[in-house]
Amino acid sequence: MRDGERGPLLVIAGLIVIGCLFQALDDNFLSPRNLSNLSVDIVGTGLVAVGIVFVLLIREIDLSVGSVSGLAGAVFAVLNVNHGMPEWLAVIVAIAGGMAVGAFHGLFFAWLGVPAFVVTLAGLLIWNGLTLDLLGASGTINIDEEGLVASLTSRHFGDDMAAYAVAALGTAGYFLAAHRKRARHRAAGMPYRPPVEIWVRTGVLAVLAFTAAYTLNRFQGLPLALLIFLVVLVVSDYVLRRTRYGRRVYALGGGVEAARRAGISVERVRVAMFMVSGTLAAVGGLFVASGLTSASPTTARAAGSGMLLINAIAAAVIGGTSLFGGRGSPWSVLLGVLVIQSVASGMGLLGVEDAVQFMITGGVLLAAVAADALSRRAAARRGRP
Repeated sequence: MRDGERGPLLVIAGLIVIGCLFQALDDNFLSPRNLSNLSVDIVGTGLVAVGIVFVLLIREIDLSVGSVSGLAGAVFAVLNVNHGMPEWLAVIVAIAGGMAVGAFHGLFFAWLGVPAFVVTLAGLLIWNGLTLDLLGASGTINIDEEGLVASLTSRHFGDDMAAYAVAALGTAGYFLAAHRKRARHRAAGMPYRPPVEIWVRTGVLAVLAFTAAYTLNRFQGLPLALLIFLVVLVVSDYVLRRTRYGRRVYALGGGVEAARRAGISVERVRVAMFMVSGTLAAVGGLFVASGLTSASPTTARAAGSGMLLINAIAAAVIGGTSLFGGRGSPWSVLLGVLVIQSVASGMGLLGVEDAVQFMITGGVLLAAVAADALSRRAAARRGRP
């Protein structure tokens, strides 16, 4: 906080407190079964939150992601179940629909100058209404429990080596990336981490990764949903941190006029970010439909009410992505969504009412935003002569 940066340590400390508290109240909280279910439950909201990160980085907001998620699930169910379209093709159409919706929002915002808040708020209502129309006033469409989409959340890799291999690959990847970054900074005369710190960080990551793998193997093994989520995080982080396009996104978040004077096509970047948000919202919606094995007007109304939206924004902000733009990463979503879903899981085990869960989630979100604002204020003070 004094340095003007809100790192992950505060969130990790919060996760430890949450785990200890709920384990003391119910010893099933840290059981392999509950933790494995938790690792699957975070994926739908987490994917939507990754899309939110892309939009937040350019100092904007997308309020339509909940409705877009519900629409994607409805489009898939209608095409596959009602019209007999193959699952793989229905999935492509649903995701392409989310991308098209994102492009629609981006064009109105970037080229017509309509505020993103207004465009996406209108989208929340439009796409939620379209979802209800597709499904019918009282219809519920059940998807094939043995099909492609249902397997997204039900499939597990039972071989113990699968989870351990992912843990080893992730640890080795971090170690190599950290050393490459150190070498580049050293060659450029920039500050860099000492080797001891890199080894310590790698060791801590290895302990966490292999502990998680061991826990998952004690139940059903590595969930396919979690593996897909981790791949999305790695690819998203690489795009934002290691490509020219990602640097343009951060530059735009730092200031529109400065980015424009640097030769960045502001309008194209803005449209692209909303397309990413719509695409990941659609993918997240398919995972939500997979967990429910159905699409219905009830779930569509729930999406339109904003809980998925609020949880996605909360996951991004709690993890460390700034509402003021220019700061954050997809990996922040992993910590944030773990906080949100851990609280929901713990209170579910204790039988706490939904009203209390809403209040607690809102309080955690408010605390995260306040911490972000305080860190910005601290950075501004340090920047003064």
